[in-house]
Amino acid sequence: MKDKDYSRLFAEFEGVEADLIPVLVRIQERDGYISEEAVRRVSRFLRLSENQIYGVASFYPKFRFTEPGKKSIKVCMGTACHVRGGLFLSEAVGWQLGVGIGQTTADKRFDFQRAGCLGCCTLAPVVMVNEDVHSRMSVIRLKEILEKDD
Repeated sequence: MKDKDYSRLFAEFEGVEADLIPVLVRIQERDGYISEEAVRRVSRFLRLSENQIYGVASFYPKFRFTEPGKKSIKVCMGTACHVRGGLFLSEAVGWQLGVGIGQTTADKRFDFQRAGCLGCCTLAPVVMVNEDVHSRMSVIRLKEILEKDD
């Protein structure tokens, strides 16, 4: 997917500043993230600086600037999860995968995110792998999940 058709995507919009967030949403839906190339193209289309685009996009946790991995790992850091070991689980994920928060492993197998709250407080601590929620997580169970190859 090297040659992305931005002209088709932009055709749905008027090219005004108010289109910024909807355009970024479409790009992320299509590509899985917002690349440097996408920021350059949006900048030209909307006549906004790249800094303005990064400023808006980085404000919203929904937007990401790194290519996602095959498996997306999200560690909940809501109050219940934090109190029950979310920070420790987060550190374990980073150590196990060799990446920091917001990064993707070199082999593109995993990307690692922290979530403010996944809404599963009674099941804390929680880790989400793609769309699957794993409750009452321990470091041992987490290691098993990360080593499992689907």
